Amino acid sequence: MGDVEQSVFAMILAGGVGTRLWPLSRRGTPKQLLELLGERTMLQATVDRIAPMIPLERVYVMTNAEYVEQARAQLSNVPPKNIIGEPTPRGTAPAVGLAAWHIQTRDPKAVMLSLHADHHIADPEGFRQALGAAIDVAREGWLVNLGVRPTYAATGLGWVEMDSSLGKFRGVEAWRVKRFVEKPDIERAEHFLESGRYLWNSGIFGWRVDVILKVFERLLPSISERLAQIGAALGTPEAEATLREVWATLRGETTIDRGIMEHAAQVATVPMDVGWDDVGSWSSLIALMPADASGNAVRGAGDSILVDCERVFILSEEKFIAAVGLSDLVVVDVGDALLICHRDRAQDVKRIVSQLQAQGRHDLL
Repeated sequence: MGDVEQSVFAMILAGGVGTRLWPLSRRGTPKQLLELLGERTMLQATVDRIAPMIPLERVYVMTNAEYVEQARAQLSNVPPKNIIGEPTPRGTAPAVGLAAWHIQTRDPKAVMLSLHADHHIADPEGFRQALGAAIDVAREGWLVNLGVRPTYAATGLGWVEMDSSLGKFRGVEAWRVKRFVEKPDIERAEHFLESGRYLWNSGIFGWRVDVILKVFERLLPSISERLAQIGAALGTPEAEATLREVWATLRGETTIDRGIMEHAAQVATVPMDVGWDDVGSWSSLIALMPADASGNAVRGAGDSILVDCERVFILSEEKFIAAVGLSDLVVVDVGDALLICHRDRAQDVKRIVSQLQAQGRHDLL
């Protein structure tokens, strides 16, 4: 699918630090700006994936203010003004709403796709087909989720329950959403998997900008009011100052999933089976990498030797690392920090980051 979509814009969420990929992913070098899988960063790969559908002048990136210059350097063909820095993190809902205001000023009836900069997609062509279906459903006034056909009983992901069929769009069947379920326990997740009525929530969405801004007014009136103030100043000399001043009045962090999608009335989902992964931990990243016959993988400029090891991952930026008789371990050496953890505990790396924050070890964050 290589046709350029008319009146469609993409917004890529590229904030966050990726704490579960510590110590490689840090505040100054978050995972979306790293070359984790190949020679392109995750942000660059996300733009590459949609480029056949959406011209780069219609691609927006929402990121932390401190990452704006890095993102602009990596995306030299995207207009610099399209890469927008949030003064402080306030969750995905305000970020999405701000991007919607930017897009509305250019095309009030545009369809907006909301993507993430840290997702891996094994089948880009199939992904674009699913996006095309979502665009057509969104044009009919629906808020559209891209759901992932589940392959196991995931407890670390949100799920989407399908209701009635809305018919086929570009050969892909779309469904009304019955409900969203946040990170179920293993028993419920196994039930969801067996039922065949549930998908994983990818966090990828599509909608018309006029529709999503009206939903913001109804479901998140306080945020909507502040976004309207910022939106009214776009294109004026006061735009930057207004953004800083009004953004500072937002409290807490509100996600688009919990703030909007779980409570909106007209929500649809488009199932996809495209090798999606949110690369949320070392174990998920390692699963995407080539391994030897024993399941071992070695990365980085440093040299390594493994003897009688199974399913061991080593990443070393400089040091020579030797391992003997180990199994199911993750070893990441980045000079000032060394991580050693069991592969089954990779999700708990974020607990190390929490302890470092509590101890004020900002040099390691």
